[in-house]
Amino acid sequence: MHAFFWWGIGKTVMAAATLALTPVRTYGLERLPRSGGAVLATNHLAWVDVPVLGAICPRRIVYLAKAEAHRAPGLGQVIRAFGTLAVRRGESDREAVRLARDAVRKNHLLGMFVEGTRQQRGEPGKALPGAAMVAIQEGVPAVPAAIFGSHLWRPGNFAPVSVAFGEPLRFDHLPKNSKGYREATAEIEVEIRRLWEFLGEMHRLGRPRGAPPRRAHVPSRAGE
Repeated sequence: MHAFFWWGIGKTVMAAATLALTPVRTYGLERLPRSGGAVLATNHLAWVDVPVLGAICPRRIVYLAKAEAHRAPGLGQVIRAFGTLAVRRGESDREAVRLARDAVRKNHLLGMFVEGTRQQRGEPGKALPGAAMVAIQEGVPAVPAAIFGSHLWRPGNFAPVSVAFGEPLRFDHLPKNSKGYREATAEIEVEIRRLWEFLGEMHRLGRPRGAPPRRAHVPSRAGE
């Protein structure tokens, strides 16, 4: 309850500040499940991605952060208050997977930047298997999302940032092993790139309102 209380404060204060300083436009936000465990799998361009996603998302996003960030004066208190989970250096892979699986098991929305680090050139990089692994092991959907333009944002320059959400992907048909993780990771990576390219076109057109085009095939989509 403590984290949810501070998340509510953040949605009121920090989200308002973020949106006042960042012209954000969203596409396909209605595709994000409003309840239940899920993995939000996105690309990562700049530090502002975190507050932007937090401001536009109707649910609390649970992130993983290295333990050093939790010990930083000021920053540590803030991210702990919002429910961010700590990963100890040297145990990162095993501990991160355990914490991530536990989060979606508790019906949280787990936020994962799939490249593992910022892509300062401004386009999506190669996805790592963490998001796919959690989705497959826990049988929850992975929601791919793309962020566009945040690498150009600086305090005061009001550079536009856009976020597009894809359709939730389920990988129930894939095995819980490295082969399954690779295949699911490739699906997520391709979809993030497709959404990012869609956002590029929207920016060239002046960011008109609209929705990302649906995929011809979505793995394990309900009804198939």
